[in-house]
This record gives sequence, C-alpha cells and structure tokens, in this order.
Amino acid sequence: MNRRSFIRIAISSCALLFLSLSIFAQSRPPHPIQVLVSPDKPDWTYVPGEEATFTIRILKHQVPMDDVEVSYAIGLEKMTPSDQGTLRLKGGVGTVTGKLPEAGFLRCEAKVTVEGASYRGLATAGYSPEDIQPTQQLPEDFWDFWNNAKTEAANIPMDAKLTLIPESCTEKADVYQVNIQNFETGSRLYGILAKPKAPGKYPAVLQVPGAGIRPYAGIVDLAEKGIITLQIGIHGIPVTLEPRLYSSLAAGALKNYQFFNLDNRDKYYYKRVYLGCVRAVDYLFSLPEFDGSNLAVWGGSQGGALSIITAALDSRVKYLVSLYPALCDLTGYLYGRAGGWPHMFNEWNAPFMAKDEKIQVSGYYDVVNFAKSVQVPGFYTWGYNDETCPPTSYYAAYNQINAQKELYLVQETGHWTYPEQQAKIQEWLLARLTSATD
Repeated sequence: MNRRSFIRIAISSCALLFLSLSIFAQSRPPHPIQVLVSPDKPDWTYVPGEEATFTIRILKHQVPMDDVEVSYAIGLEKMTPSDQGTLRLKGGVGTVTGKLPEAGFLRCEAKVTVEGASYRGLATAGYSPEDIQPTQQLPEDFWDFWNNAKTEAANIPMDAKLTLIPESCTEKADVYQVNIQNFETGSRLYGILAKPKAPGKYPAVLQVPGAGIRPYAGIVDLAEKGIITLQIGIHGIPVTLEPRLYSSLAAGALKNYQFFNLDNRDKYYYKRVYLGCVRAVDYLFSLPEFDGSNLAVWGGSQGGALSIITAALDSRVKYLVSLYPALCDLTGYLYGRAGGWPHMFNEWNAPFMAKDEKIQVSGYYDVVNFAKSVQVPGFYTWGYNDETCPPTSYYAAYNQINAQKELYLVQETGHWTYPEQQAKIQEWLLARLTSATD
C-alpha cells in the first residue's frame, strides 16, 4: 500500500467515524440564548382570514427566561411590518397574533437583548401557499427569444478540454476540470467532471451552482455510486484556483453580477449563464460513458432556479431537483409583496433598478416564466423561514409547474437544509437514475 492510499483510507475512516458519531450527537443550539417563535398550527399553514398565534419563548441554558422584555414585528416577509411592539414574557412565554386576508406568508420576528448582546428568532405562517400566483408578466416572444438564442449558441464549437485532477481521483472515480466553449466564440464554461472508472454506460447529474464566486470540488461520491456528475461554475473562470482570487472577484469585477446589463435582454449577465447550462448538457451527451438518456439537473438557490430553467430550456433533461430557488417572481416588490433574490426591485434597489426596460427584461429571465414549461418529474425542498429567497417568490414559480412534482417541506428551515433533506435528495436521484438503467 502506497502512502497516498494509506492517507486516503485513514481520512475515509475518520470521516466514517465522525459520521457515525454525529448520528447520535445532540443538536447544539447556536448560542446559549435561544429565541423560539412557534406558530399554533403544527404544519404552520393557515387559510386566508384565519388568525395565527405566535408563541415566543426565550431560553437561557435551555431554561425559559421570565419577566424579560421582547420586541416583535409581524408582517409580510421582506416588507414593512404591519404590527410591531414590545411585550414582557410571563412564565417565560408571550404570544402575539396576526392574519392575512389572502394567500401569502406572515412572518413574526422576535428580538431580545441579554447582557448587551442581541438575539433574534422568527417563524412564518403560510396562508394557502398553493394559491400564490406570480406578478411577473410573460413576454409574448419569450420562447422565440430563447429558441433563437439556443440555435445561435448551438453553432458555437464546444472545443472541450479536460485536465485530470489526480489528487481528487479515488479508486472508483476519475475527476477532471472540464473547460468548454459557451454561447459565443471565446466564452468559456468551467466545471468539475467526475465519472466512474469501471467501463460501462452511466446516467448523469448536472449540478448547477448557488450564487457567488467560488472554487468547486465536484460530486465524487455520486460518481463512485455509478453516476457521471458535472458540477459547473457560471462565470467563465477556472474553478480550481486559489480561494483568494474568487474573493477578490466577488468584491471587485464580479460584484453584483446579477444586475449587469439588466436593461438589455441580449446582454444581461444571465444569458450566458442559462445558455451555459444548456451547453453543459451538450457536453454530457457527448461523453461516450453517458447512457444517452438519463440526465438530472440539481441545485439550490441560484442553482435551484437554474435547475428549473435548464429543464424548461432542454428537453433532454429527465429529472430535476430544486432547493429554495432564486430569481422567482422578481417583480413581486412592485406589487407590495416580496420578490425573489436578487431583490432587484425592492425599496433599496428600486430607485435605480425599477425602470421600464429593466422590468421588461426581467420577464425573460424570471423562473416563473420557465416553470410553466417544465415537463419532467421534480423533487423540491424548502422551508417557510427563508429570508434570502422568500417563500412567496418560489411558490409563485412552483405553482406554475404542471409536471409531476414532490415537495419535501421542512417548515422551520431558512436558506439552509438539514442533512435529512440532502439525504432525501440523493435517495430520490439514485432511485430514478439507477432504476432507469437496471
């Protein structure tokens, strides 16, 4: 056994030990002070006009604090509160109430100051979320625009280049950085390809990224289970460089990239991104190891948006997984409710972003307008407490999807997931992709 193999085995053994210990580990609160806000219905879901009662508890060392003053605010998520004030907890408990007359989400936030430090908690009541409809308009030439864009991009040679990453390879999987030409000559798309070493034909997963600028390591564990994986970046830069470079780009040249050229539908930043996802599908279909049929796309936040968009743009996608998708119902703020990330039309951005041409261009890139054309089975997971991608925005898109869909709702989650959600995602993907090839 060589030294590298010994180190890999040792690391794997430690990881397995950590995993086995973590299964039995006690959940650890983030602070000694906990602010717990709980709706009075176990499923957090109400009908319009029904009153929701929020119970507020402050725990210190897991013991309720009595006679403590708490400030609260209730209202539509991301909007100015409709009710706010203070209350003093009696017996360690206080309650506040609110309601909505129509479908939407009512959020209760509680804050407390203890020994000079501030703590907060929140809970969000969903009012008939399955009835939320988008505010965004569908441009009449929406599909003409995208079909023409795809046709033009398809004429660009792929010019694929592979670079093996030996230190990332395992006994069962080879790992490469892949570099392909994107939607126009000279534009590149980078990602990490992981594929099984054993000869054969395999299904594939395209993982599309959340917002930001960062390196990627690939999805090697799925490749070891017999699935080709391609994890892509969207910014046309290699994904294996020093982390400091990505931090510099995020603070400099690519800062606020999500707003670049929003006044021009042909030059908006996300055009290269959406077409890059289609080009990544082109690349997977070019691989001799791919079975030529079974392909899933998977992502969260920005990636959750890209999953839905890619499935709508490219009929070769058979399955999709979307976690709390961004870029949904972007115009919500213009109608008095929360819009999706990147919140381009909220009260802070509206003075310089809410211009007619920008609003019109947003319609060509909004997830709600792609969601109408999704035709493949999908797995979706999120919660009601998301403060980055408001649930009002992603339900506006989700409710447009007429294809088979499965929602794993974990109400208390925000813009994050439990390990159980990630486990269900892999279980769902493996069940469909591997059964299809048996």
